[in-house]
Parts: sequence; structure tokens; C-alpha cells
Amino acid sequence: MTDFSHPIFARLYPRLDAACARAGGDAHRAELLAGASGRVLEVGAGYGANFPHYPAEVTEVVALEPEPRLRAKAGHAAGRAPVPVTVRPGVAEDLDADDASFDVAVASLVLCSVRDPARALAELRRVLKPGGELRYYEHVRGTTPGKRRLQRYADVLWPYFAAGCHVSRPTSELIAGSGFTVRDERRFDFPDSGPGNPASPHVLGIAIRD
Repeated sequence: MTDFSHPIFARLYPRLDAACARAGGDAHRAELLAGASGRVLEVGAGYGANFPHYPAEVTEVVALEPEPRLRAKAGHAAGRAPVPVTVRPGVAEDLDADDASFDVAVASLVLCSVRDPARALAELRRVLKPGGELRYYEHVRGTTPGKRRLQRYADVLWPYFAAGCHVSRPTSELIAGSGFTVRDERRFDFPDSGPGNPASPHVLGIAIRD
């Protein structure tokens, strides 16, 4: 199954993300994709927020999005992208792609919501060429006991309102343990809204397929 409908979330998310973009999210997306080249697979493309930031060295982007309303918006955004983008239905845990067929894989605010992150990472590793890059921008488990406790409490209800998103996932650790070597990574809080936001811890990095 490649369609997962979340109509309320799909209506709200582009508006919420636009506010995040103005607060610095666009700069994070540009940093995520700077220097990417060749053939790219993007999972969980949403409404296409990353598309304007792909550099000219990228020859093709295959963008997967399982939510029908967001996928339709991504299709429109693809027509305005600076590089060729094809938008398809698809989920990260079951990629319809050949082994070692991409130079770069992009996961942007999606590994928090996949149903099986270990399987998704195994699939991303499978479709990457040896030495290929996994570029990731995710919100992750916090580093302090207080933040982690808050995230555990939030995860009781948060996934029901945010299309399956789990704020307490240790995504960095999962990537490092899935056949990737982390080359660059930085952690930061975004937005900087104080200790009461369980989704503020973020990570942005590049990992290499071993």
C-alpha cells in the first residue's frame, strides 16, 4: 500500500511549514541539499518544500509521497523546480527502485513518521550506490533527561495529530547503526521556542553508504 491519507494534517502542514520556513527552515533545507549531485531519491517529499533548493548538479529527482493531497501539491511544485522532478506514490519501507540506482537519498522530516524506521533505512541503503549519500534533516530525541521525558509523554498523543510523527525517535543513532558512516552532522533546536516544545531538537547531516 502506497497511499496513507491524512486529510487534516495535509491541509494544515503546508501552512505550518511556511511559518517554519520564514523562521529559518528554508535555510536548513538549502543546507541539506547543498552540494548534492547526480540522481536523487527523496522520500516523504510532502508538498515539495525541498524542490526549489536542489542545485543544478542534480540530474533527476524521484520524489515519493504517500499522502494523496500532499502528493498533488508536490506535483505542482515539481513543475517550478530548477531540476527535473518526478513525483510518485511510495513509502520509504518498500521502495520500488533497483539496487544501487541513486547517488543521493534525501529524508527530510520524515523518518519520525515512518512505521518501521529500521526497514526504511535498510531500503534507502539498498537503493544507494556504494559511497552514495543519505542527506537527512529530522527532529529527533532530545539530549537532556527533561526533554526526553517530555517527548515520551508527548508521544502518547502526538502521532495521532501529526500523521504518525514520533518526537522521541533516536534517528541519528538509527542511521549510524544501519550501514551508514556519518560524515557530517549538527544538532540544534528549531524553532527556538523554549523547553516546552517536544519537537524542537533537530539534526542535519550527511551519512555515507558503506
